[in-house]
Amino acid sequence: MAHGPSYKVDYKRKRKGLTNYRKRLKLLSSGIHRFVIRKSNNATMCQIIDYNEKGDKTIVTVSSLDLKKYGYKGHTGNTPAAYLTGLICGLKAKHHKITTAIFDIGLYRSTKGSRMYAAIKGAADGGLQIPFDEKILPDIKRISGHHIAEYAKMLKTNDPQKYQKLFSYMLKQNFEPEKMVEHFEEIKKKIMSEKVS
Repeated sequence: MAHGPSYKVDYKRKRKGLTNYRKRLKLLSSGIHRFVIRKSNNATMCQIIDYNEKGDKTIVTVSSLDLKKYGYKGHTGNTPAAYLTGLICGLKAKHHKITTAIFDIGLYRSTKGSRMYAAIKGAADGGLQIPFDEKILPDIKRISGHHIAEYAKMLKTNDPQKYQKLFSYMLKQNFEPEKMVEHFEEIKKKIMSEKVS
């Protein structure tokens, strides 16, 4: 490791690979609110963040785990959950009179059709204007959970044991994963009809 009087130590977050400061500077120089998405295996989190010299200010935070309040029975780390989380975030932003935002992908790789882009579609449908290319979004069937329903139907017929194992969380809640599309639409309507603050 280099050392000496002229050696400058990088910021800790840069050394640990947690922040790309060049990318961050470009986002901040836009002067627009950031629509930030972070994900794990079991959840997707959407935030509206405003830059402040003393520290970024989080205006809106929504986690896919919050979907349980609306009666959502599916897995909270999938594409339909990401869309619904983005939808709530977009509606909350509207409540805070935020109409535009720029997408902050962080250190994630941009992957066409990923759940991050499902969240962006949700936020846009919630009234938030975010610049994005329609080509990068997942198709409507994937967003509504059609792929989950079809896979569940196939497993239920061909491999009931695997079906029970993979969808155990949903089955414990007396929810059949084959009805994922209908359930998604039901939760979406509930979110759109309720007052989000």
